[in-house]
Amino acid sequence: MSAATSRGPLRALLSANAVSVLGSSMTLLALPWFVLATTGSAGRTGLVAACEGVGLGVSSLLGSPLVNRLGARRTAVLSDLLAAAGVGTVPLLHGAGLLQLWLLCLLVGLVGLVAAPGITARYVLAPRLVELAGVRVERAMSMYDGVSRGARMLGAPLAGLLIALLGPADVLVVDAVTFLVSAALIRGCVPDLAGEPPEDSGYVASLRAGVALLRSDRLLLGITVMVCVTNLLDAAWAAVLLPVYAREVLDSSVAMGTLVGLFGLGALTGTALYGWTGHRLPRWPVFTVAFLVCGPPRLFGLAVDLPFGWLVVMALVTGLACGAINPVLTVVELERVPDSRRAAFFGVAAAGSVAGMPLGAFVAGLAVEHVGLHPALFLAGFLYLVATLSPLVWAGRWREMDQQPVGARLVGATMGA
Repeated sequence: MSAATSRGPLRALLSANAVSVLGSSMTLLALPWFVLATTGSAGRTGLVAACEGVGLGVSSLLGSPLVNRLGARRTAVLSDLLAAAGVGTVPLLHGAGLLQLWLLCLLVGLVGLVAAPGITARYVLAPRLVELAGVRVERAMSMYDGVSRGARMLGAPLAGLLIALLGPADVLVVDAVTFLVSAALIRGCVPDLAGEPPEDSGYVASLRAGVALLRSDRLLLGITVMVCVTNLLDAAWAAVLLPVYAREVLDSSVAMGTLVGLFGLGALTGTALYGWTGHRLPRWPVFTVAFLVCGPPRLFGLAVDLPFGWLVVMALVTGLACGAINPVLTVVELERVPDSRRAAFFGVAAAGSVAGMPLGAFVAGLAVEHVGLHPALFLAGFLYLVATLSPLVWAGRWREMDQQPVGARLVGATMGA
């Protein structure tokens, strides 16, 4: 097999992720803006976001046995098709005057429910396609994260512009189309590569295997708990705090999209830099500093009403730091989890990582309505700071990031430069 042919499936997977994330990032801005515009309520905005988070958490937990049973490729395609149907129904019902709050919550929850198995499936597909392509794992996983960040970088300002020109409902139509394109790319261009057979295809056994692996590895458990807290606060920021700030203080969806897009530009740059030099750098210090820089400043900067020019600089700097986080975590997880247990582990770890997101969005909405926007921003920033100090407080556990298992060195040797 030629190098060009062997790398084609990996490129197709990267392209599918890019298209899907482009639309999803537009929905991330359009949906809360849509709820705020139609209801004027931060509480209801948080409720809708929480419903999606509940669906995402449940499907993350149940998605890995589904991947084992249906196969990663088939699950990815089916997930995209169902997500397209769910997202596309929202603007259709809105246009017909039939969309009520409970129905919107149901549809958004269903979208979250069907989307997570696709995320797990792509993570399971990625290592096999990396081996097929003969690419260094650090570089490949940085590319995987980088194309997602690049799509998010473009999607956010595009969404802000389209919201201003067309309205938020029409942005959801675009998102539905991107899911269809993603499904077509994976169905037509990604082969059904069989990795090591799963240890057990039963749902309960697979979930137990994932939980057992997570509990047995104190580093992976610590990562999951920390990311659960930071994702909770990120959900509060993205679903409620930033959209409300953009409407009440900046008075511009374009400004909101610009900030999110610049954060994505910084993250894309950070991911590219890590992909270039990451294999030479110690992981624990990079991860610790990156999380401290990328998290709390985003919230504190809004809380003190920095001028928009400074918010632009902050978005770029915090995004740059954020770019190294996911590649570090992905490589660590791939090194410590055998191929036959990856679907089970990624499903359980993903469910744990997103478990707090519904609570974060819901509580943020209530906090804005009852204590005000700026106090809510200060509180979220303080909690983020506490969470990101954990790799320093329990440094012994987190230093294991730089202790590569023997199997990881053998896998890395087979992948080449």
